[in-house]
Amino acid sequence: MAQDRGLFERLKQAALDDWSAYIDHAFVRGLGDGSLPEASFRHYLAQDYLFLIHFARAYALAVYKSRTLADMRSAGRTMAALLDMEMGLHVRLCARWGVSEADLEKTPEASATMAYTRYVLEEGMRGDLLDLHVALVPCVIGYWEIGKALAARPGALDPANPYHEWIAEYSSPDYRQVAEEAADRLDRLADGTLSEARFADLTRIFRQATRLEIDFWQMGLDLAR
Repeated sequence: MAQDRGLFERLKQAALDDWSAYIDHAFVRGLGDGSLPEASFRHYLAQDYLFLIHFARAYALAVYKSRTLADMRSAGRTMAALLDMEMGLHVRLCARWGVSEADLEKTPEASATMAYTRYVLEEGMRGDLLDLHVALVPCVIGYWEIGKALAARPGALDPANPYHEWIAEYSSPDYRQVAEEAADRLDRLADGTLSEARFADLTRIFRQATRLEIDFWQMGLDLAR
């Protein structure tokens, strides 16, 4: 198997149809041009807040499963970014609608939220550290790719776009660093020695997590059902 690309890029290419449907979903396009209904964004944002709580737990699991201090510190930095940077954005945006952080924590979980977060935690519990990070990476790096692509569109970062702050967050240098560290982490854990069978299994995990991302966007469009 060719080793000239990082593991993330190889996984993305192996699941390119699902990846494209994820990063160019109608929900994403609505963020970019401001046409996404506010009700859809508010529903998504509350569910994503709950989602991030479970993802922080997954990174805590990654700390536990790590065999080196470097891996522990890497997972810990990402967990801190989730708890402080990303969740802070959600709290700030929801406060404008009179929704407090306490209100967010009391929001009932949608089926798409439960399906995605429990899948990641299950893969992490039954697999090794690489399995867990492959399940996590579509979210971490996908949001960077989405934020970067949307920020390049004319008017996307204009204050007239109600979603400009969300786009600015996920296209920021700070978030880029989070995404780059996630990609580097995969390469370090894989260490360039993946067999065909191991890569196929990681692709299965990656593809399923990406499909659950698609479902999460669709939930935002459909609202709660």
